[in-house]
Amino acid sequence: MAVKVLTNALVTINAVDLSTKSNSVTLNYEIDSIEVTAFGGASHKFSGGLQNNSVEIEMLQDFAASLTEATVFPLVGTQTTLILRADSGVVSVTNPTYTLTDCFLAAHTPIAGGVGELMMSSLSFTGGTLVKTTA
Repeated sequence: MAVKVLTNALVTINAVDLSTKSNSVTLNYEIDSIEVTAFGGASHKFSGGLQNNSVEIEMLQDFAASLTEATVFPLVGTQTTLILRADSGVVSVTNPTYTLTDCFLAAHTPIAGGVGELMMSSLSFTGGTLVKTTA
């Protein structure tokens, strides 16, 4: 069985490639479970509902034009598109692209860290529609 060490992920936020400013990414793909159990049933039954996706990204803070702060700050309170890939190389069956459209960014922490620490920004995107492509 092949395993993957995450070393060269693609992280694109609002059409800006911020891969070199990201050091952690987690994509959660979930479908709400809707109970459809009826009278007479011997067990609970469920059906799939709406997508309930989320993405967590840890970013190295950078105030330069077109980088972390310039891209993220205006997105708070809005919907945007994320494009994620385990490897920034060519899209394939073994390196799919995950595109999350209309995901919402509720908060951003422009300044975070202690004395002598690297400034980081933790982003949590919620909602949106996830599509996986392999070509």
